[in-house]
Amino acid sequence: MAAYDSKLFDRRFVLRAAGLGSVLAATGFGFPLRASASTAAAYPADAFKQKGEADAVKTLFGQAATASDKVKLDAPEIAENGAVVPVSVSTDLPDVTAIAILVAENPSALAALYKFAPGTPPTVASRLKMAKTTPVIAVVEAGGKLYSATREVKVTVGGCGG
Repeated sequence: MAAYDSKLFDRRFVLRAAGLGSVLAATGFGFPLRASASTAAAYPADAFKQKGEADAVKTLFGQAATASDKVKLDAPEIAENGAVVPVSVSTDLPDVTAIAILVAENPSALAALYKFAPGTPPTVASRLKMAKTTPVIAVVEAGGKLYSATREVKVTVGGCGG
């Protein structure tokens, strides 16, 4: 029977092994992670390139949205920092399949798109970048129809609003 060698499992060995294990785990054990072809095919690149919100909605869903009080859009009236404007969207509508958030005056109107599996609570939150005062639009796809809510967000420079 071999005797225990205390030098084999010293503190430095354990730390090196833990570090190597962390690196291998973070890199996927040397196998790069790739997006599947179905994921790439489902990405709506054309919708994210649209300049206007109406064009982005039409490209995404093929129809226009109607305003509804069943879509709750929560955004600040005045955003002191346009780099991180908190926005959340929720609804009680049944069969929600997607929620899109658009910023009308941004270079690309579509800011975020969320797809929902059946049974998923239709609530999202994000932080958007806004260069100037503009309407923020939430579009909810539910039961094959589109519903929307809009809120004007004033972006101030240096926190000076009014």
